[in-house]
Amino acid sequence: MKRRHFLGLPAAFAGAAAFGNPGRDVLDTPAQRSPLAERGLINGLARAGERLVAVGQRGHVLFSDDGGRHWQQAEVPASSDLIAVHFPTPRQGYACGHDGLVLGSSDSGRTWRRLLDGRQAGALMLAHYQRLADPRLDAAAKEAARFAAQGAENPWLDCWFADDETGFVVGAFGQILRTADGGASWQPWLHAADNPKGLHLYAVRGIGADVWIAGEQGLLLKLDRDAGRFKAIELPYKGTLFGVIGNPRGVLVHGLRGTVLRSTDGGRSWAAVPTGLQIGLPAATLDAQNRFVLVSQAGHVLASRDDGASFVPIAVERPLPAAAVAAAPGALVLAGPRGVRAITLP
Repeated sequence: MKRRHFLGLPAAFAGAAAFGNPGRDVLDTPAQRSPLAERGLINGLARAGERLVAVGQRGHVLFSDDGGRHWQQAEVPASSDLIAVHFPTPRQGYACGHDGLVLGSSDSGRTWRRLLDGRQAGALMLAHYQRLADPRLDAAAKEAARFAAQGAENPWLDCWFADDETGFVVGAFGQILRTADGGASWQPWLHAADNPKGLHLYAVRGIGADVWIAGEQGLLLKLDRDAGRFKAIELPYKGTLFGVIGNPRGVLVHGLRGTVLRSTDGGRSWAAVPTGLQIGLPAATLDAQNRFVLVSQAGHVLASRDDGASFVPIAVERPLPAAAVAAAPGALVLAGPRGVRAITLP
């Protein structure tokens, strides 16, 4: 398979050398403390109970206990750029990003430990398929061999956990790993997804009993638990999808050029939702009023009071180009290339 250039969300690429220490690998260099960390590139946001946790460039992880007004920096064992973060419980969380790095926290994001990195991930995938020695898995085994040969080259782009131990990380070129023991061991799912082109996977989310993965070229996958496989869902859109959000009454996918699609029947049919925008919508959340909220790469904020059937703009003073969004009491917290900031909601 020919490797394509990776085109991701507005996130920086981590280099092979640590910032400020060019002779040392970023995977072996703890994230440096910086008073400017909250003004730098932030790619991911999550709630850990009442706490907010943000992840971004050079391994920076920040946490706030006052709705995003003030931030403290966490202890992180590596300085690779981080892309995504998720807390299935108030104390247990996971983060992932460049150089194949996956981190875990058991204290609400105050300190982090390494669970996996790209120097191990490819070899892990390859050993898994070699051990199975199943001719039906030859395509997956060949992909695993490529990942192993490339080392810490490919990023993880999202992570989602159903509970404190069971979850998925997904990433560039169709990478999928699953763990059932909090990251102590990982099982490759390259063979268990309808993604023969190895398209990039940008988001993984659980909505109710369903698990969804969204990616490039209109790729949307839904977990078939009986088959143990992510099956492709046909969409009336073939552009990149950045995320999935939903509630018991509907599921939305969002992506490039202001695209939003909505399904109210579990993904069997989809309708386009007008947004009035022609710019990427990289992130979404449910706010404290249970409204769907979408944010754009230019700083637009859209809200829906009808379960995603329609959206209206929310006026924002000093718009912040966004890569991530999270809800706080009476506010939204936005994050992106200019850092992280809380805004008051009308």
